[in-house]
Amino acid sequence: MSRPGRRFDPKRWDESDIRSRPTKQGSRPRTKERPEHEDAVIGRVVTVDRGRYTVHLDGGSAEDGGRDVTAMRAKELRRNPVVTGDLVGVVGDLSGREGTLARIVRIEDRSTVLRRSADDSDAYERVVVANVDTLVIMVAAANPEPRTGFIDRALVASYDAGIEPVLCITKTDLRDPAGLLTHYRHLDLEVLTSRSAQSAHDGGAGDPDTGDPDAGGSDAGDSDADETDAKLDPGLLAALRTRLEGHVSVLVGPSGVGKSTLLNALAGTRRATGHVNAVTGRGRHTSSSALAIPLPDSPGAWLVDTPGIRSFGLGLVDRDRVVEAFDDLAPALADCPRGCSHAEGEPGCALDGWVAAGQAGPSGTERLASLRRLLTGGR
Repeated sequence: MSRPGRRFDPKRWDESDIRSRPTKQGSRPRTKERPEHEDAVIGRVVTVDRGRYTVHLDGGSAEDGGRDVTAMRAKELRRNPVVTGDLVGVVGDLSGREGTLARIVRIEDRSTVLRRSADDSDAYERVVVANVDTLVIMVAAANPEPRTGFIDRALVASYDAGIEPVLCITKTDLRDPAGLLTHYRHLDLEVLTSRSAQSAHDGGAGDPDTGDPDAGGSDAGDSDADETDAKLDPGLLAALRTRLEGHVSVLVGPSGVGKSTLLNALAGTRRATGHVNAVTGRGRHTSSSALAIPLPDSPGAWLVDTPGIRSFGLGLVDRDRVVEAFDDLAPALADCPRGCSHAEGEPGCALDGWVAAGQAGPSGTERLASLRRLLTGGR
C-alpha cells in the first residue's frame, strides 16, 4: 500500500535523475584547453632559487630601469625547465613588492642554449644559460692552472650552440701566457689577456694588441664594488664594456679565475668573491647559481655570472661537430673516409697528414692530441 502523495510513475523515470557522488578528483568536467594568457608580460629570468624565479620586467619603477618580480612556474609547465636567461610570460601580481608571487605561464622560443652534460657518456642535458650570444671563457694564466681541455670543450659547446666565444686570460702578471696563446693562435678566436692594475701601474706592458690589464679575481672576501673596480685597470674594463655593449653575454670558467670580480666591476654589483686554495690549486665556489645582471649605460646588454665549472661534458654533441669546432683541423675532414672515428691509428684518417704537413700550425700536434682526448672522453 503506497503512501499518499508518494506515487511512483515508471513512465517518468529517467537515468539523468540519478545523482552520482563526486569523485576524489572533483565533479567538474576536465579539459585540456588552457588559456592563451595574451595579457602576459614578457620578462627575463635573472636567477633561479629552489623553485622560485626572479624575473626582470622592463619599465614600471626604479626610474624606468625595470623591476624584479618573484614568480613560480605554472602547473602546465612543470615538465618544462626554466633557466637563467629565458624570456617568459608572467601574469598575476607584477608589482615586485615583498611577499608577492607572480606566475610563469609561457616560455618564449630560445635563440640559443648553452648546454653541457656531466661527462661524455651522459646524455642528460644540463642547460647552463639560454638566449646569450657571447660566451666569455675565463681562465687564469696561473693560480689556478689553465687547462686547454676545458677551453676546448667550452669552444665546442659554444660553436654547437651558435654562440660567439671570447677567450679571456686573467692573472698574466703571475705567468707569461705565451704558450697558451700559441696553442690557439691559428683559430679565428678573439683573445683578451689581462694584467693587474698594480702591475700595469708598475710599468708592466699589457698585451700589445689589446692593452688589457688583469681582470684579477683572487682577492678573498672583497665584496665592495667600488673597491673592486679600483683594483682593476680601467683599460680592461673599457675594452670589455665596448666588446659586450648591446650583447647578452655569459662568463664561464673554473672557480678562482675572477668571474664574479669582473662582474662586480662591470655591473657595479656586490657579488661575493673568493680565493684559490694553496694546497689543491683550485678556486672556492662562491657563486651557487647563475645570475644575470644588466650592464649600466648599455641598453639591452646583460652579463651572466655562472658558478665555477670544472667539467664540460660533450655527451650531447655529435662527433663530427666536435671536430668542426677545431678550425685549424676541420678542413682535413673532407679527406677522411666515411665513418672515420678520427682516433689515433685510424686507417685513412686525414688529420695526421694535415698536421704533419704543418697545415695546423706549430701547435698542430698538441691540438690534434687535445681533439682526440675529447673524442675518447679524456680531459
